Amino acid sequence: MNEMSVTQEPRLTSLAHGGGCGCKIAPGVLADILRGGSPLPVPPELLVGIETSDDAAVYLINDRQALVATTDFFMPVVDDPGDFGRIAATNAISDVYAMGGTPIFALALVGMPVSRISTATIARILDGGAAVCRAAAIPIAGGHTIDSVEPIYGLVVVGLVDPAHLKRNSDARPG
Repeated sequence: MNEMSVTQEPRLTSLAHGGGCGCKIAPGVLADILRGGSPLPVPPELLVGIETSDDAAVYLINDRQALVATTDFFMPVVDDPGDFGRIAATNAISDVYAMGGTPIFALALVGMPVSRISTATIARILDGGAAVCRAAAIPIAGGHTIDSVEPIYGLVVVGLVDPAHLKRNSDARPG
């Protein structure tokens, strides 16, 4: 299947059961799932964790620097492979910016049904994501790949923020 022609390949969106971002677990269901687990220790250096539904976690390194880390991936929301890669990468990188941070590197998260999508199409998805990372001047320093039933692509993005300039959902005000 790796050398199949583009005309034989299915549309990317036909391989995603929930329409890409529509596959998220509903917030109420997620809260129920998380409530059932054992509580984990929360160190004082963890400035932002899961409790506020922010876009990223933030961990204090020192008085002037904190690490911003986010994971974001989804199934195809468009059929063009390059566009899918660009959209997914932009979405992940923007989480660091939303926290007031500056991204410094990314790790790719790739799951593809390799028996249904050609390696050339998968490469176009990754190239789209890489183009966004190049434009943001950050390297893709590694990642993880799996052969999956449905295509998923995204990034782990790590950045830095001055704690004094950290932006949280809880700090948002109307106007």
